[in-house]
Amino acid sequence: MREAVPVLVNEKPGAAPTFEEYVAARSRALWRSAWLLTGDRHKAEDLVQTALMKCWGRWDRIDGGAVDAYVRRTMLTTYTDWWRRRWNGEVPTGTLPDRPSSGDADAGVRQDVLVALASLPRGQRAVVVLRFFDDLSEAQTAEALGISAGTVKSQTSRALRALRTSGLLEDSHE
Repeated sequence: MREAVPVLVNEKPGAAPTFEEYVAARSRALWRSAWLLTGDRHKAEDLVQTALMKCWGRWDRIDGGAVDAYVRRTMLTTYTDWWRRRWNGEVPTGTLPDRPSSGDADAGVRQDVLVALASLPRGQRAVVVLRFFDDLSEAQTAEALGISAGTVKSQTSRALRALRTSGLLEDSHE
């Protein structure tokens, strides 16, 4: 079951929320999208923080009705920049840290979804995350990524076909 995404309430219609209000209301949803894009919770935190830092300096110039789209676009652009640079801020170590024990039965399913998403090309992964995890329409996804609605449809179709045929998401309960 999905958790509800907080809605920003502002006294002035069309007015942008303050930066603090926006971060308090939307940071969890932004982190989830970033985690699905990067496949790593620490990189996801870095991605959200970097995107919010870039937006903070321009906050007073962002159109009130387009705050979410602006921040999401900034996050996707930052992710693309990192991907192009193949940046990996992790340093290999001889010993692995202890992992917390998982009492969550869905941890395996989450890991399977993460592995399946990681197997997709960058563009297809971004489309799937925005369409199915952020619940954006084709038009909203196209606008966020700066591509046509037709490209969103074709990327979605290719990604879903790849996920279906990969065998990574087969139902183990059958």
